[in-house]
Amino acid sequence: MNMKGHLLERLDGIADAVSRRPEGLALLGVGSVGSELNRLDEYSDLDFFVICKEGTKERFLEHFDWLEEQGPIAYRFKNTEDGCKLLYQDGIFCEYAVFEPQRLQEIAYTGGRVVWKSDDYTISECSLPSEGQGHKAPDTEWLIGEALTNLYVGLCRYHRGEQLCAHAFIERFAVDRVLDLIALIEKPQAITEDRFMIHRRFEFRYKQHAPILSQCIAGYNNLPQSAEAILNFLDREFSINAAMKQKIQQLCHVRKGEQ
Repeated sequence: MNMKGHLLERLDGIADAVSRRPEGLALLGVGSVGSELNRLDEYSDLDFFVICKEGTKERFLEHFDWLEEQGPIAYRFKNTEDGCKLLYQDGIFCEYAVFEPQRLQEIAYTGGRVVWKSDDYTISECSLPSEGQGHKAPDTEWLIGEALTNLYVGLCRYHRGEQLCAHAFIERFAVDRVLDLIALIEKPQAITEDRFMIHRRFEFRYKQHAPILSQCIAGYNNLPQSAEAILNFLDREFSINAAMKQKIQQLCHVRKGEQ
């Protein structure tokens, strides 16, 4: 059996185990084991939600006999109040959450697929949230302003010797604003979007601008080069403040520790 079949078989087995617990109401596959099965490959993990009766959530979070029925577990930890991450000894990795029906209605998620549901649980209770939820970029001027000021602060921290903090401001915060701006100026390819994390499949969706990312993320020891590449992108694609541009350029080229 190929890996795709193995993953789906494991998910079906987990769903069967939930179905045999009186507390279980449904199991939803999400992401690449949800309605986006076309994305399932050998690097996929199992993302799923267990829906259970009111007052029984802890039964599925604190006890994992229902998961051990599918094979020995190598590692497991509870990473949120609702969810856990788990690695089976055979290499299948799972991220799952357990919700009672009312709580499920408050959760934003995409690509839900009913793997199993109790006859007592109506399909309408498995409805997805509105399409409007998820990643949404703010307006252009705010994004440009955030990117410029992140570069400035990051370079100041860099010259102060706070390289780790500088890395966060330049290669994380400013780069995230670059991604948002690219999404505003380039029409994406017809590839499934992750509405909660713009980084997912970005290289495939925005092929025109994706190559600049290697320049914008030049590495921990090359932060001024990263900052200058981001500044050049902003200056090339948008109208930016001349004073900020000049100050950032100066900080990019001054030797570390000098002003």
